Amino acid sequence: MANEHKIDINKRESLGKKGVKQLRREGMIPGIYYSPNSENSTPIVISQGDFHEAVKSGARIFNISVGEKKQNVLFKSVQYHPVTDQVLHIDLYGIRMDRAVNIKIPVHLIGDPIGVTEEGGVISQATTEIEIACLPGDIPEFVETDVSGLAIGDAINVGILQLDEKITLITPEDTVLASVTHAMKEIEPVVEEEEEEFMDEEGEAPAEGEGEGEGGDKKPAEGGDASKEQDAGSE
Repeated sequence: MANEHKIDINKRESLGKKGVKQLRREGMIPGIYYSPNSENSTPIVISQGDFHEAVKSGARIFNISVGEKKQNVLFKSVQYHPVTDQVLHIDLYGIRMDRAVNIKIPVHLIGDPIGVTEEGGVISQATTEIEIACLPGDIPEFVETDVSGLAIGDAINVGILQLDEKITLITPEDTVLASVTHAMKEIEPVVEEEEEEFMDEEGEAPAEGEGEGEGGDKKPAEGGDASKEQDAGSE
C-alpha cells in the first residue's frame, strides 16, 4: 500500500510576516508540525526542492526528524498560491503506524462511457477525491472505478466504490461521483434588426404627422393654446 519517503525539515525561527516572505524568496516553504500527542505545534521549514521530490516519490507517509526524535508524518494540508501555484505553507501531521488516520485520496475514472462514445454525451466527475480512514500502512495511492457502462442520464455515487476491507469510507455514500449528460448546444446570439424609423431624443419613434418639414406637418403652438385665447377674447 503506502510507501514512505524521507524529507529533511528544520525548525523555523522566522515567525513574523517579513520573515516568512524572506523564506519564500529564498526558495523555502514555511509550515508547522503537530500530532495528536503534542499540545503545541512546531514551526518548521522545508525547501521547495525537497517538497517536490517528496511529491514525485508518490509516498503518502514521510519520515522526518523532530529534534532528535524520528517521526512519521502525513501532508495534512498544503496551501498553494492561486495564480502561480507556488507552495505557500504546509502542515505535517504526526502519526502512529498502529492507529487509523483520516485522509483524502484521489478517485480515478476508467473506461469510456457508452453515453459519450455512442450517444454524444459528456461525462462530469463531481467528486475527485474521497475521505477514508485506515492504518497509515494501508493508505492506497488512489481508488478507481469503471464508468464504461454509463449512458446519458446515468449517475453513480461514492457508495459504489470498491474499497479494501481494511478501509472505512468517511465521505457519505450518496455523494455524487460522476454522471453523463447531454452535451451543451451552442446557441447563436440573436441580432435584432435596426429599426427603420429614426429615434427622437427621448428614444421614441415620432408619431404620424409630427416632425419637421412641409406638407401638413404640424408644430406645437408656442405661448399656449390659441383656441383658448380666441374663446377668451369673444367673451
